[in-house]
Amino acid sequence: MAAKSKVKAACVIGWPVEHSRSPLIHGYWIKKHKLNAEYRREAVPPERFEDFVTHLADRGYVGANVTIPNKEAARALSKADDRADRVGAANTLWLDGGTLRSTNTDVEGFINNLDAGATGWNRGLDTVVVLGAGGTARAVVYGLSERGVKRIHVVNRTFDRAIALREEFGKRINPVRWEELGGLLSSAGLLVNTTSLGMTGKPPLSVNLSRLPASAVVADVVYAPLETELLAAARERGLRTVDGLGMLLHQAVRGFELWFGVRPEVTPDLRALVEADLLRQEA
Repeated sequence: MAAKSKVKAACVIGWPVEHSRSPLIHGYWIKKHKLNAEYRREAVPPERFEDFVTHLADRGYVGANVTIPNKEAARALSKADDRADRVGAANTLWLDGGTLRSTNTDVEGFINNLDAGATGWNRGLDTVVVLGAGGTARAVVYGLSERGVKRIHVVNRTFDRAIALREEFGKRINPVRWEELGGLLSSAGLLVNTTSLGMTGKPPLSVNLSRLPASAVVADVVYAPLETELLAAARERGLRTVDGLGMLLHQAVRGFELWFGVRPEVTPDLRALVEADLLRQEA
């Protein structure tokens, strides 16, 4: 009788980690593709993170996702690709022989979600307004730069952080103070919120969208609630919108492929599954 093949396992590492939808997403794909694989949650405090990730193989893992607050440490402890280096953080780890490698799939998660949810969003696009200057903003700016966007206004309450993005990504970045946001919208083809404002339990994000062109797209990386006030206001104006859940789903694709050797698809059935889970929590 043939020996049973070894289970391939990956995990999401965070502190806390209970809120992560990654097990739901990857579990769906594992079942769909009938793989002998598992995807687990691992609650690892920051002081134990280095020991955990440098011994992934000993713990039976072929790779992992990394959530806040460990993304910068994940990059430093691994052989990072250009995306992780430029963004300054890694959210996906995998073992390549004896080498621990890393990347940042938030970049493609954001861009692929735009491609899927707002076809042609970058056709003739010259100017984007990005709210926030943190780690997610860096991934968004990197992705927009790859697509050749010429002008990216980075609006942040802490102005020095917006300046830091210009120093990193060059002249296409225009640092802007938060109170100057209104004057930028009339020329923006895309508005992106990368802050936690508008997230469940966080302060609201109040932006007057009346100056945005009718052809503009509004994107929000927040996925709880599914429809943020920003997206609701944009839809009321008849603007195209792209929500944060799509980014969450699309950023998971490459990690799954790296760990399990199958490239999965983001399907309506998967989105409905995760939507239902989010709505249960909101209720």
